Amino acid sequence: MPLPFDPIDEAARQWGKRWDGVASMHAVTSLMRVQQLVIGQLDALLKPHGLTFARYEALVLLVFSSRGSLPLGKMGERLQVHPTSITSIARRLEAAGHITRRPHPDDGRAVLAEITAEGRAVVEAATRDLVESGFALNAMSDPDLQALSELLRPVRRQAGDF
Repeated sequence: MPLPFDPIDEAARQWGKRWDGVASMHAVTSLMRVQQLVIGQLDALLKPHGLTFARYEALVLLVFSSRGSLPLGKMGERLQVHPTSITSIARRLEAAGHITRRPHPDDGRAVLAEITAEGRAVVEAATRDLVESGFALNAMSDPDLQALSELLRPVRRQAGDF
């Protein structure tokens, strides 16, 4: 049930009575809340495919790779997740038949994740649903989406994202 007021606006009003930085607090709180809402919607869209957004991202990464396989360590780096998280993601994808895991042929310490035909098929089906939904951002126009991406770029750059 939606609230009859914007709770972030109210939090900012209360914040401003005590501290400086209202604009930053409002922006970061809005950003975090939108992230929660979008992930919730994306996960709901992906649930019929047996995926979460994190697992979907891992499969897409494998689709984009030239051989359809990558070491788990490299996947974790590219997805910017902890090694235990990528291991958990890989286990679940393997249990679902979307990837296979095997020893790296050139590095005895590494494990390769390789996408299966079933994994490729689920990526195609899930991607159709995500695109149709506008990746849960269909309340925004394409120019606004481009502007949002550009507004967030300096924050990502300063944080060392690229």
